Amino acid sequence: MAIQTRVTESSIHTRVLANLQRNISRGQQIQDQLSSGKQINRPSDSPTGTVSSLQLRGETRALQQYSRNADDGIGWLSTLDSTLSSSTTLINRARDLTVQGLSSGTNDTQSNEALAVEIDNIRQSLIGYSNTKYLNRPVFGGTTSGADAFDATGAYIGDTGQVARTVGNGVKVRVDVTGPEAFGSGTTQLFTVLQGIADSIRSGDSTALSDGLKNLDSAADLVKNTLSDVGARYNRVAQTKQSAEDRLLAVTSQLSDVEDVDLPKTIMEMQLQQTSYQAALAASAKVIQPSLIDFLR
Repeated sequence: MAIQTRVTESSIHTRVLANLQRNISRGQQIQDQLSSGKQINRPSDSPTGTVSSLQLRGETRALQQYSRNADDGIGWLSTLDSTLSSSTTLINRARDLTVQGLSSGTNDTQSNEALAVEIDNIRQSLIGYSNTKYLNRPVFGGTTSGADAFDATGAYIGDTGQVARTVGNGVKVRVDVTGPEAFGSGTTQLFTVLQGIADSIRSGDSTALSDGLKNLDSAADLVKNTLSDVGARYNRVAQTKQSAEDRLLAVTSQLSDVEDVDLPKTIMEMQLQQTSYQAALAASAKVIQPSLIDFLR
């Protein structure tokens, strides 16, 4: 014998109101998504989506920082590149003057003095180049906190520390060059060599001038090799920056898939929800009678 379940007016009212409340809650959720443009407005909306969103946002911040680091590194390396290129031009001019000074038979004292003075000026210009700054830091000074890498006499006053930038996951690139690495040290330092050449031209010492020319060629080769190394590092940083930006676009797209709403689909769901709610209200009006008189009828 089947047991008949008695359905009371109270149970009908409770269930109808509960269903209407669920309908309203669903409509509110869709409205929240439309107004914010996001599928996830709180972790409870999608726990797995929240985890994915946090991971993707963390990767996005890391990639953005790598890109900023690369921009800073490119600034350092561009400054080094332009400075060393200008230095090479001056060194070539100094070499031409040195070769001219070796022709002592055709040069008088006044001509030699003019050659020496120009070499002195080139030396001072190169010392100025060696103190080139990027963001108020000497690019040839290592990690020094001082304002200059070389003093007025051409002596190195920086340190041997290295400046590096992290431009990728586990990718760190050096973005500086110390003064001795670019201009030499000791008796073969570029500024010392130029001073010796100027003195030899003034004194007419062709042997010392010939040795000075050899040292100048060695110093010029060091500057050129340094310039080549800077160019290689520049290319590496630029390529790594491009890779970071490409990856950032991909991560941004993935994050949009996780967080952002499909606007046409959500608008359609909203319209269906409104239609469903209106239909539920109409049906509830026939089930829940507002008065005792309507119930008795």
